[in-house]
Amino acid sequence: MNEIKRVYVLQQVQDHLLTGRQAAERLRISLRQVRRLIARYRQHGAPGLVHGNRGRAPHNRLEEALRARIRALAQADYQDYNDSHFTEELAEQHGLKVSRSSVRRIRRDAGQKSPRQRRSPRHRSRRQRKEQAGMLLQTDGSRHDWLEGRGPWLTLMAYIDDATNQVSGATFRDEEDAAGYFLGLREICLTQGIPAAIYADQHTIFQSPTQATLEQELAGEEPKSQLGRLLDELGIELIAARSPQAKGRIERLWQTFQDRLVKALREAGASNAEEANQVLASFLPKFNQRFGVEPAQGGTAYVPWPKEYRPEDFFCFKHTRTVTNDNTIPFDGHRLQIPPGPKRRSYAKAKVEVLQHLDGRLEVRYQGHSLVTFQPAPNQPLRVKKFKPAPGQVTSQPKRADERPHPVPDVRVPYKPAANHPWRRYGLNLKEGHKDGQEIAKRKDEQESEFLLARLLLGVSRLYLGDGCGQDDIFADHLW
Repeated sequence: MNEIKRVYVLQQVQDHLLTGRQAAERLRISLRQVRRLIARYRQHGAPGLVHGNRGRAPHNRLEEALRARIRALAQADYQDYNDSHFTEELAEQHGLKVSRSSVRRIRRDAGQKSPRQRRSPRHRSRRQRKEQAGMLLQTDGSRHDWLEGRGPWLTLMAYIDDATNQVSGATFRDEEDAAGYFLGLREICLTQGIPAAIYADQHTIFQSPTQATLEQELAGEEPKSQLGRLLDELGIELIAARSPQAKGRIERLWQTFQDRLVKALREAGASNAEEANQVLASFLPKFNQRFGVEPAQGGTAYVPWPKEYRPEDFFCFKHTRTVTNDNTIPFDGHRLQIPPGPKRRSYAKAKVEVLQHLDGRLEVRYQGHSLVTFQPAPNQPLRVKKFKPAPGQVTSQPKRADERPHPVPDVRVPYKPAANHPWRRYGLNLKEGHKDGQEIAKRKDEQESEFLLARLLLGVSRLYLGDGCGQDDIFADHLW
């Protein structure tokens, strides 16, 4: 269409109906280009306006034989390969170095779609920050080579305020565990206050994977993890994020920390978790001052920690155990002895609450009263439901595998019933019962025959002697 329009305008210039400047305005090209087109139009006519590369194959076009070979391989051995993977295989296995876009065009021209179906990205809208500090904390853990080979890989767990963008609490741990989140939240509650809500992912640390028990179903309760139980006791709402993008505040924090905090750890020469936590304590105030923002609303939503409550009663792992008859409770394969108390000499069959404190202590309580506290063995990391008591506090330890006696197989001797056992007389009883039945039937037939004969004699006597004869009746009764 553009070339037809050019021919029409240039013909008007040739007929002196338009000037060259007017033709340039209509064709939206320069005056010099109009003059070149007029010269070619006068020399070659309308064919002279066709571009010179029309109909020519591009110099970088793949040879037809190569295109045919790629097409054959794509349809034979690599049907389920995506375009990028197929391009890599062509270079590695067949020595054909072509671009991914060329491979894609060849496959699409042959009618072969990519086996990988891509969904269109979901629409996400930006969420505004909360108006006040303490209304929402985002939390997560990041496992990274924070020490850059000077020590083991560590996991950094942190809480960031959604309104102020300040890191409220953070700690380094060997792995992402509930104890790390307990330590960070305890620091926040004791220094700043209790937040209103926490935004976290659906990790089993926050969401319990166990099924509800019958008692929980009857009470309308859902199973909760240790951290979920703590948040419920403190009145903190737990909001579960369904995607990493939903908690983008904490996700972007890891990008900044993996750049700036790593350099701070490098300068300090930290080589373990303890040294890394010391560097982190001095790093956070500078970070909050640099990247913190003013909230939209003044004041704070943090609730001060009540002085009448002891933090150790909340920030601990709570378990329930039943005391055995020898006044011991099982915990992590150990038998822990409970001494007699002032109110009860024996706690057998009683349900007690076992509190696993963050410093490693194991406390046993009954109806809110502390019964005994067990100290942990030295250098034992804190883990949920894991405890190794110090020597002298265990009544019995689980035997090692090499010390356990091998089970003796139970050889059962088959039972043989006696000769007079009802099982053995089952067939005989059937035979005897059959014979007895035949004799009873025979006697019954004989009695019926005698009865019929007596009736016959009685009728004959009445016929010849008359109905009024009393002797005949006596005789008949006698026969009967």
